[in-house]
Amino acid sequence: MNAITFAKANLPSVQNLSQALRSLDASVGGSDGVAILKMDKTGHWVFGADQTEVEDGSTWAVNPFSFVHGYIAWGDGEVLAEKMVPVNEPLPEVDPAPPQAKRGWELQVGMGLKCLSGEDEGLEVRYSVTSVGGKRAVQKLALDIAAQVETDQSKPVPMVKLKKDHYTHKSYGRIFTPVFDIVGWLGLDGKQDDAPPAEAAPASEAAPVRRRRAG
Repeated sequence: MNAITFAKANLPSVQNLSQALRSLDASVGGSDGVAILKMDKTGHWVFGADQTEVEDGSTWAVNPFSFVHGYIAWGDGEVLAEKMVPVNEPLPEVDPAPPQAKRGWELQVGMGLKCLSGEDEGLEVRYSVTSVGGKRAVQKLALDIAAQVETDQSKPVPMVKLKKDHYTHKSYGRIFTPVFDIVGWLGLDGKQDDAPPAEAAPASEAAPVRRRRAG
């Protein structure tokens, strides 16, 4: 596995990381040059302008210093305004939402990830979300990292598999929600002592075909 490094910029130290991440518990109730990761309405994880499907079984490292929260205003399929800050800062103040915004300002949380295995190894993405299910998934992950940091500051980076869950809405039918399944922990230098074994495909199984999904 290649070593990973994360730029901390003006974000909290590892010692203060737990407190900063736990602030998402109260607030919850895209970067240039980084691909956008999302879960589409059919429950598939996809990234980038071409909506490339995430490779099944791939492992991703979540940058614990990348968690942000704030507000976004959407128009007709486009972002009209967005204001995000690191989670160790209070939610930003905003002016009235642009008049074209369909739902006004929406609370948004986000974080950065880096692929550790498979065809997309080394790819950096940003995941931002306004849905209730998505915010809860990010919140849970943040609290899991906070608990880990309080136990072992030497390994604050979670390795996750991108999975999904669902529930049935009485009006909209099946609604898919993201799941960040933690499979191990890394140090900031990418080192680990308890790496999970690689998942090998059966010899008779053909390599999966990467699909690009309609937006």
